[in-house]
Amino acid sequence: MRNKEEDSDSEPSGGVIAVTRALSLMEAFEVGEASLSLAELSRRSAMHKTTVLRLARTLALSHYMVQTDDGQWRLGPAAGWLGARYQSGFDVNNVVEPALHELVKLTGESASFYVREGNIRSCVARVEGPQSVRHNVRIGERLPLDKGAPGRVILAFSGAKGEPYEGIRTRGFHISLGEREAEVSSVAAPVFRTNWNLLGSMCISGPSSRLTKAKLEKHAKSVVHAANQLSYALAGSRSSATPAVVSRWHP
Repeated sequence: MRNKEEDSDSEPSGGVIAVTRALSLMEAFEVGEASLSLAELSRRSAMHKTTVLRLARTLALSHYMVQTDDGQWRLGPAAGWLGARYQSGFDVNNVVEPALHELVKLTGESASFYVREGNIRSCVARVEGPQSVRHNVRIGERLPLDKGAPGRVILAFSGAKGEPYEGIRTRGFHISLGEREAEVSSVAAPVFRTNWNLLGSMCISGPSSRLTKAKLEKHAKSVVHAANQLSYALAGSRSSATPAVVSRWHP
């Protein structure tokens, strides 16, 4: 049988309250913040100062938090080691490919993921759609950055000036109609990774006869949703570095 102490330490979901609180305390730090005061940690975590202090001191015992000479708190080296272990054991394709499969299921069109390699874009993941007539791209194929929706999106979120890039950054996606190949159309959205740095772009593509502008505008919502969901999976929770076009969407 569970005793009263166990009950008081547990959440209805079966989690442990102290662990949940400790994690929320570490998540109070945003990217680029060196340290926070006890009062600010209390405000951000919505916990009383005495609770925050007790948790911070406990985390400090295992080097997950460190108190600075001026009494402020920062994340400790153990938090960095944990992140490094996560990154070293993380294969992006383990997350990208399921996202592409889901996008194909939602749209009925082939989905691809591109990354920048110098002045070109390279297809690093691809899931074919169920349509018998489709746009063919091979994994590893290298294509221009300045032609086609995936490349334009990469350029836009890499800081390219002027149009169409300003508009792409505002909308969060781009539609291309026969730009690289006369009979091929696509819609793409950006994907971000750790620290909300640009990783690449996700798109659906197909023959222009089927993917009209109206249909691409309809599918744009699904592409943006999938790209943003993937970004949160790769980058984690929102921070001050999260692009506005992603922040507007809540996972």
